[in-house]
Amino acid sequence: MLFRSRPSVLGIAEDTLEFALEAAEDAHPNEYLGVFRGTPAEELDLDADGDVITDVLFIPKTTSSPVQATLQSDLVPNDRHTVGTVHSHPNGVLAPSDQDRQMFGRWPVHVILGAPYGRDCWRAFDREGEPRDLDVLDVEIPTDEEFFDFDQEDIDEELGL
Repeated sequence: MLFRSRPSVLGIAEDTLEFALEAAEDAHPNEYLGVFRGTPAEELDLDADGDVITDVLFIPKTTSSPVQATLQSDLVPNDRHTVGTVHSHPNGVLAPSDQDRQMFGRWPVHVILGAPYGRDCWRAFDREGEPRDLDVLDVEIPTDEEFFDFDQEDIDEELGL
């Protein structure tokens, strides 16, 4: 099959939501903008079909101000596990603007985070900008521990020193 549809989005990992809220708070008073990636539910030991949002990517060349954030859409990974966006509204309004709605059509989930960035200061929307349910799931997010398993000798070898 040449083209595959995107898997459904089952929910967001609790740790991922907490990360996004903290990143938005750190960016305040500017908007925060990231891209959601999902992990297949079976990789998280869930008996379900679809993806769970487990990652937030910061896209290079993203710009931010107190009233808007923009990203270079051509730098966003274009695969079936890129499932949406997350951005903040420093004014605390948890509703999409007309500009937000223009960006929403590409992916099935969009989350708006609002000041003061507490646990209940967010809302999820579908690709049309309508509110949607997004369960917060207590799952263990897999890490690639080998990626971080290196020391100075490994670095020197990689650099040819």
